[in-house]
Amino acid sequence: MQPFRIAVPQEDLDDLHRRLAAVRWPAEVPGAGWARGVPLEYLKELAEYWRTEFDWRAAEERLNRFPQFRTEIDGATVHFLHVRSPEPDATPLILTHGWPGSVAEYLDVIELLTDPRGHGGDPADAFHVVIPSPPGFGFSGPAPEAGWDVPRIARAWTELMRRLGYGRYLAHGGDLGVWISLTAAALDPEHLAGAHVTFLLTPPTGPEDLEGLDEADQARLAHLAAFETTGRAGYMKIQSTRPQTLAYGLTDSPVGQLAWIAEKFRDWTSGDSISRDQLLTNVTLYWLTATAGSSAQLYYEMADMLPDAARRPVAGPPQPVPLAVAAFAHDGSLPVRRIAERRFPNIVQWSEFAEGGHFPALEVPELLAGDLRSFARAVRAHEAAAEQPKPAPDENV
Repeated sequence: MQPFRIAVPQEDLDDLHRRLAAVRWPAEVPGAGWARGVPLEYLKELAEYWRTEFDWRAAEERLNRFPQFRTEIDGATVHFLHVRSPEPDATPLILTHGWPGSVAEYLDVIELLTDPRGHGGDPADAFHVVIPSPPGFGFSGPAPEAGWDVPRIARAWTELMRRLGYGRYLAHGGDLGVWISLTAAALDPEHLAGAHVTFLLTPPTGPEDLEGLDEADQARLAHLAAFETTGRAGYMKIQSTRPQTLAYGLTDSPVGQLAWIAEKFRDWTSGDSISRDQLLTNVTLYWLTATAGSSAQLYYEMADMLPDAARRPVAGPPQPVPLAVAAFAHDGSLPVRRIAERRFPNIVQWSEFAEGGHFPALEVPELLAGDLRSFARAVRAHEAAAEQPKPAPDENV
């Protein structure tokens, strides 16, 4: 494992600014708003802010406050943040982002998780935090070959935690990180003690899943169905079928990359819960690492697991360890508990939040950190109960 520090050459930033100053803008249908995609005036203003006011060096400095490393696993480069808690008995925790997220997504929760004592919390709730970039994303760079699907990434994560010396740990995932975390838990329950997810899809697989649902649950299913069958899922369709064709435009045009990501941040949040600087840190990270296309390749690799109106998605592997589900009100889709519990009988914590959306670590970091602490306590209680000796059978019965 080699220490890593982000140091983007100034010529790369100069090139970005030059491209932003020479954009060829498209026409727009008058009055369309967001119905046909990102509005022209919105994007012009955001691109100009990116060119003239956004400070990548400040974002870079903030990222570099935390120890970072790169290592090779199964032939691929893996970049990760590894922040140990000042509490020696802290619980190891691996956090996995999805698309269009990055390691920068978790910056606001790192200190809340690693140093609860310093934030008015209980030191018993501390975590040692590991935040990797999946191959294809960010400073991990493109995957070296085809076949880097969810199970392969999950196996890489279990190997990463083994190399770091963590014999027992928890996993958290959002977006594509949900599948990765659930799969890692299924592959290595001897070491991965529990999984916490914030974006669990629960499409019905048969009529039995629709029995007894109230209006709120039915509304959630209707919202999921609309997501799958309308243009809101367009990004998923193209990334899972033609990621290489898409890559040329996104890799060559910073405004193209900006629009592609900004639309999702607006769709999957309350709309104003993430600052422009937070959004642009994420977009810039994709741009500077030229990983727009390589990150989309993961959708191609896992196409059979994605929601599709013509078939049902894979529900995910059976979970032999405790599972926590957190639903944030403004996410792109919300899970139905009755359906989830049929598929995942090991759910030990279910949380519903009126705030936050698809990126809770950015939007409501305190709520996410609190939910992770609560889950770690639930896992410890579950393990303690499992270790209790079973009572001897009553010979008189």
